Amino acid sequence: MDRFRALLITRDEATKAQSVAEAELTPADLMDGDVDIRVEHSTVNYKDGLAVTGRLPVVRRFPMIPGVDLAGTVVASRHGGVRPGDKVIVNGWGLGETHYGAYSQLARVDGRWITPLPAAFTTAEAMAIGTAGYTAMLSILALEAHGVTPESGPVVVTGASGGVGSMAVALLSRLGYPVVAVTGRAHEHDYLMSLGAGEIMARAELEGPARLLGKERFAGAIDAVGGAVLANVLSMMTAGGAVAACGNVAGFELVTSVAPFILRGVALLGIESSHAAPARRLAAWDRLARDMDREKLAGLTTAMPWSGLVNAAHDIVEGKVRGRLVVDIG
Repeated sequence: MDRFRALLITRDEATKAQSVAEAELTPADLMDGDVDIRVEHSTVNYKDGLAVTGRLPVVRRFPMIPGVDLAGTVVASRHGGVRPGDKVIVNGWGLGETHYGAYSQLARVDGRWITPLPAAFTTAEAMAIGTAGYTAMLSILALEAHGVTPESGPVVVTGASGGVGSMAVALLSRLGYPVVAVTGRAHEHDYLMSLGAGEIMARAELEGPARLLGKERFAGAIDAVGGAVLANVLSMMTAGGAVAACGNVAGFELVTSVAPFILRGVALLGIESSHAAPARRLAAWDRLARDMDREKLAGLTTAMPWSGLVNAAHDIVEGKVRGRLVVDIG
């Protein structure tokens, strides 16, 4: 590709004001890497919304092409084991933050960042799953490793109508877990029930100051919210339960006590997806290929054109997006 389009974030160094616009680039404009990928599909994650809107300092060098998730076809490779024609996924590793990301028709990356696209998925389906589904599966794997099973009791999912939450509800229900979905959007109850939630819990129930210990309700949890919601979930875990913490929509602060940990043996499991080792990535995508319900995946996915990217970024940080967005980059 001699020339291609990309979404470019620039910043006025004098005022620190950020601007976003479509640009026409050449391969010479790309950053270092040993694999060139023709990007076919991407998605809009909460982090992408923060980057494009500038709500938080996600972007750490300028100019920057945002987008932390891509799927496409290798067009050139100088990396052993990666060949032209390979269908691949790339997420994390600083894409859209320190390295030019997915909102570009051509991407150049380090071959070590690449995950082969499972044969079970198209590039559009892989981006319907994206970092959100991959993070949800890493969370499930962590709960399983801790010994949480469908027989252990209910698993609560916070931020359930968002990307990670929707994927977690769909995957957990497919695996046989009783799922309690937490949301602040009353109009999304039918949607969450269609994904497999057995019970809906209002987010307001978890937003006040947490008790040292609350009633034991949950054997496991996947928390994409943080803050007071996470503190309350911790206080309501059953003895020996585990919470997989993977998000911070409510902020970075966590005000809690040691009571759940020393009196009930609750485990708080941190889920980091951006720099996960290749073996963990492959394990997660292998399980996604086996355990993802295609009908539910389609039901929680909205396809969108390139032209809607900037508006979608604003919508997702304002809490207006349900489930997953798939962007046709081509």
